[in-house]
Amino acid sequence: MATVKEWIAGSRPRTLPLAVAPVIIGAAAAHALGHFDVLIGALALVVALALQIGVNYANDYSDGIRGTDDVRVGPMRLTGSGAAKPQQVKDAAFLNFGLASLAGLIIVILTGMWWMLAVGAACVLAAWWYTGGSRPYGYRGLGEIMVFVFFGLVATLGTTWAMAAQLSLAAVLGAVGSGLIASALLMANNVRDIPTDAEVGKRTLAVRLGESRARMSYILMIGVALVLPLILLPQSWWFLLVLLAWPLALGPARIMGSAEKKGAALIRVLQLTSMIGLAFAITYSAALVLS
Repeated sequence: MATVKEWIAGSRPRTLPLAVAPVIIGAAAAHALGHFDVLIGALALVVALALQIGVNYANDYSDGIRGTDDVRVGPMRLTGSGAAKPQQVKDAAFLNFGLASLAGLIIVILTGMWWMLAVGAACVLAAWWYTGGSRPYGYRGLGEIMVFVFFGLVATLGTTWAMAAQLSLAAVLGAVGSGLIASALLMANNVRDIPTDAEVGKRTLAVRLGESRARMSYILMIGVALVLPLILLPQSWWFLLVLLAWPLALGPARIMGSAEKKGAALIRVLQLTSMIGLAFAITYSAALVLS
């Protein structure tokens, strides 16, 4: 039986700031439009965190039963290590999907936006099919694209729309930025796992691009995300606050730019990328509110 500490580690807490970030930005964008709802914001946070934890456990389960995690460089996995039975990990994933669905349903009831039920169902299916099912899209190089869509565009713009029933350029730019940073984190993770993924036939985007181009794509995604807010400077100088997040990107960019940094050395990039995502969300949201 896995310990509580192992279950917490299995939830991959380093990824959770990037689940919170788009909700913060979406709520700030709604505030800038003259609408803000604390309850909707809290429920959106539950949805985002539960989906992120759910997809992490689902990935642990699916990769574990396929043998993808039998040999790995990163943190311990519950299924692959044998610390927890596969069914227990699968149940944990669907428990979180259920929690996310419940919180999402309450948002729909409160707002009357019933079409969001279809969006919620798509989010849960995308979370499971990342590495689950007979043809997981994460094994075909589509992981980063889906992360950008669901943990960037859908999470951010969905929060804004649920509160304000409208969108803005600032909301869209924030959604694109948070999505790119989330995709960059997945890219860094997959660059680390290129040798083992290629060996078991897991054709992630990093495997398809090759290590050199995959590393450069990480740097490009982070760079674009941190530059995008400058488009809004004509509206307000407060968007210069995002410059405070730039120094955090220097360390991981150096690591990813060095072909000699492999395996365990890339775990630090995951930690720093989460910090970049949270710093981006805080500074960008502060700019939205102050402007």
